[in-house]
Amino acid sequence: MTAVAAYQNAQPTAAGQAVVRRRSLSQPLLYGALVLCALLTLLPFVWVLGGSLRSLDEIRSDPGAWLPHHVTPDNFVRLFRTQGFGRFLVNSVVVAVMVVVGNVVAASAAGYALAKLEFAGRRLAFGAVMAAMMVPFTTVFVTQFVITVDLGLADTLTGIALPSVALPLSVFIMRQYALSIPDELLEAARIDGAGELRIFFRIFLPLAGPAVATITIMSFLTSWNNFIWPLIVAQSMSTYTLPVGLAATSQAAAHVTDYGLMLAGAIVVMLPVLVLFLCLQRYFVQGIAGTGMR
Repeated sequence: MTAVAAYQNAQPTAAGQAVVRRRSLSQPLLYGALVLCALLTLLPFVWVLGGSLRSLDEIRSDPGAWLPHHVTPDNFVRLFRTQGFGRFLVNSVVVAVMVVVGNVVAASAAGYALAKLEFAGRRLAFGAVMAAMMVPFTTVFVTQFVITVDLGLADTLTGIALPSVALPLSVFIMRQYALSIPDELLEAARIDGAGELRIFFRIFLPLAGPAVATITIMSFLTSWNNFIWPLIVAQSMSTYTLPVGLAATSQAAAHVTDYGLMLAGAIVVMLPVLVLFLCLQRYFVQGIAGTGMR
């Protein structure tokens, strides 16, 4: 009887076979849906890339075409020969570096303090961070501009970078990731005589690598693609960033937009973000997953 029962238990039940069958059918459908979504997402990029390799006359004669009839790098050649393009590129890099470094330093320190240190007003401070995330940029735009002018930072790269050096979202991501780090690990370091600064730099930051990568990507993307704020603060071409400079120089004679130049510029603006994301993709996914552990 025991052998018969064991044999019967070893046989797959009808319910189990149905579950396996449903899984075998659902996985191809899921993968197919993901591939379709990926293709739909890539369509605008394919159109921009194809347009950047077309001549200006071809773009105007057939603006809806996906692929160029005659591939030409003329748009990129004209872009890199545009007066001030190198300066725009350097300005964007400098502003992006300031924003990324500021976010990593400020968000790491604030997130660690909000998650692992006990002090009066901690909940109030975290509530202020959450409230700042909910405030639209347009509501504080004028105030930020007035403060920037009063500080004498108008028409400077520092003035362009200043409002983004400590984004509330970066603080929130770092705080949520810090909650996933065991308190026992930090307490053991304190028992061994380590101070808070040593714990922060030697223990917390190495463990928070995925969150730091996430903040790096998001803050770089925010700075690199920012258009409205640099357009208002930068009052001369010497402080234009790449998006503002491309918009200013893509106007041909009689205020006719040079679409070939704009499409080539879009590819150039897109490449650094794409390369950064591909390099930090694994850490970015880990950082986003880590913020939801608590």
